[in-house]
Amino acid sequence: MKAIDLTHIITEDMPVYPGTEPPKLTPANSYEKDGFKETLLSLYTHTGTHIDPPAHIFPDGRTLDEFPPEQFMGKDFLLFNLGWDRLWGTEAYFGDYPCLDDAALGLIIGGGYKGIGFDVIGLDPISDVNLTRHRRLFSSCDIINIENLCNLDKCGD
Repeated sequence: MKAIDLTHIITEDMPVYPGTEPPKLTPANSYEKDGFKETLLSLYTHTGTHIDPPAHIFPDGRTLDEFPPEQFMGKDFLLFNLGWDRLWGTEAYFGDYPCLDDAALGLIIGGGYKGIGFDVIGLDPISDVNLTRHRRLFSSCDIINIENLCNLDKCGD
């Protein structure tokens, strides 16, 4: 089986959702002083490549730890290679990125997928503060939504 890393590396200067603080990586232990290296990592759950569960939108929605391990593996995923990850690290990444229309979202909801994934910052346009697509998706099916993917062009070979 071929493994492809679809995640962005977490760094202190990585792009984050507008208004969100960037990650902080603070040295906690060192080889010289403690005999090992350890870093304190502080970040928001929507930093870099991340997964939205239904609990992201709904208080009674399922959290990531409530899904069985099988939810995160297998072939029942629909990944959208929009080519947007080429803009990672630029201001344009947070611009007018492509989003699903109602018809496509309806097909996903009825498709029986374990999860969907995108190489953009979110399922909804950045201007949609109501998170309309997230709400429709998570109120209709128990699924995971993966955002800020990369290297999707390497999939499917």
